[in-house]
Amino acid sequence: MNHSLDAAVPRPSACPGLLRIVAARDGGICRIKLPGGRLDAAQARAIAAAATACAGGVLEATNRANLQIRGVLPGREAELIERLLAAGLGAASAGGDDVRNLMLSPAAGHDPQALADTRPLAAALLARLEGEPRWHALSPKFAVQLDGGEALAMLDHPHDLWLAALPGALAYAFGLAGCPPQQPGDAPALAAVPAAQAAELVFAMLELFLDCATPEQTRMRQLLETLPAAGLLARLRERHPQLELRQDAALAAWRRAPAAPLLRFGVQAQCEAGLRQVGAQAVLGRLDAAQLAALAGLSERHGDATLRLTPWQGVLLPNVPADAAAALAADLQNLGLLTDPAAPLARLVACTGQSGCARALAETKADARALAELLPAGAELPAVHLSGCPRSCASAQVAPYTLLATAPGRYRLLARDPGVAGFGRELADHLTIEQAAARLAAPCPEFPA
Repeated sequence: MNHSLDAAVPRPSACPGLLRIVAARDGGICRIKLPGGRLDAAQARAIAAAATACAGGVLEATNRANLQIRGVLPGREAELIERLLAAGLGAASAGGDDVRNLMLSPAAGHDPQALADTRPLAAALLARLEGEPRWHALSPKFAVQLDGGEALAMLDHPHDLWLAALPGALAYAFGLAGCPPQQPGDAPALAAVPAAQAAELVFAMLELFLDCATPEQTRMRQLLETLPAAGLLARLRERHPQLELRQDAALAAWRRAPAAPLLRFGVQAQCEAGLRQVGAQAVLGRLDAAQLAALAGLSERHGDATLRLTPWQGVLLPNVPADAAAALAADLQNLGLLTDPAAPLARLVACTGQSGCARALAETKADARALAELLPAGAELPAVHLSGCPRSCASAQVAPYTLLATAPGRYRLLARDPGVAGFGRELADHLTIEQAAARLAAPCPEFPA
C-alpha cells in the first residue's frame, strides 16, 4: 500500500498489528493481517527477510489465518514496519489495519464442495473496511466470517457476524456472536439475505452495531446482553426496508453441512480439473524465517506462487498440477511441517508459553512436544489444547480437552462440556505431562472416542 510510516498512527490497543508492535517477554509482536489468509511468494520472502533483520526470525501462524513476527528487537520497530509496508502488506489506510478481520475458507474458490466463491464478496468488504473511516471504530477483535459451504472450513470459531451460503448459492444465512448451526440443538440462523445484498447486509449490521453499542460493548456478544438479536433484526428492518430479510421454517431447520478439517493435511482435490491443493500444519503454530522463505519457493515451483494461511495454524498451497502434488507434500514434510493428520503433534495446540508471555505459568510449547512423544498416533483421536493461562490465546474455540497450566510443568485437565462454561468440566488437577498423557491415552467413559 502507498501510505507511509509517517502517516501511520495506530490507535491504542493491547492487540498487536502491523503498525502497532506490542511488547512481550521475548520482544515485540507484530501481527500481519492477511486478506482472506492469502500471501504471495514475494510477500512471504519479504516477511522472512524482515523477521531475520529486525527480530529473531520466529514467526507464528495464528488461529485467524494471519502471521505474526515475534521477538522484534528494540529500536528496529520502524524499520520492520517500513519493510512490511513496502511489500504491500499494509491496509489501504493506517486506520484500516485493525479491521481486516474477515475469515474465509483457505480453499475458497477451489473447494469441490463449495456452494459459492466468497472471494469477490470478501474483496468488496475489505475494500470498504479498509478505506472508509466509519468502520475503523470497530474493535481490533471484531470479526466477520464468510462461509461458502466448503468442506475445508473452520466452523467452530465464534464470529461477531457470520454469513454462510445456502444451497443454490442464491442467498446467505447469517447470525450474530456465534457460528453457523451444525447440530440439531444449535441456535438457528437469524435470517437470510439474497446473495446480491450480502455486502449491503454486512455494512448495515456493522453500522447498527456501532450506533447501538456503548463504548464498553466492543463485541457483538456484549451488545446482545442488552439488545437481543430479535431486537437488532427489527431495527435493521426499520432502517433498511430494501433488504430482503427472510425468516421461515426452512431456514430455522437449515444446518450447515459438516466440514472436514482434516483436509488441511496432504494432497486434496480442487474443483479445477488436473489441479490439487496441498496442505501442511506448522508444528505448534511456529515457523522460522527460513521455512517461510522455503514455502515461497515451493509455491513458485509447484503452484501459483501464493500461499493460503489456515485457521489451524498451517498453510495450503493451491493450483498444484496433479502430477507434482505428491512431491510437494514430501517437500513440506522435509521442511519440518506436519502433513500426516495421525501425528500426535497434529492434534496439539499450545500458546507461546512462559518464555514469551508474562501471564503464562508453564512452558506450554515444550510441554506439548513432550506430550506428543507420549501420546498414541491416530487422526481420529481428539485435539488437546495446552494453555498457559485462562485467556486461551492459541485457540478461539474450546478444544475437546484442555490442559490449563497451574505451575511450571503442572496442569489442570478439562473436558469440553456443553453445559459448563469456559474450558469445560475438570477431570484432574496438578498433573505432570506424563500423568496427563496417561489420562488422555486411557480408554475411559470420560474420554469419548
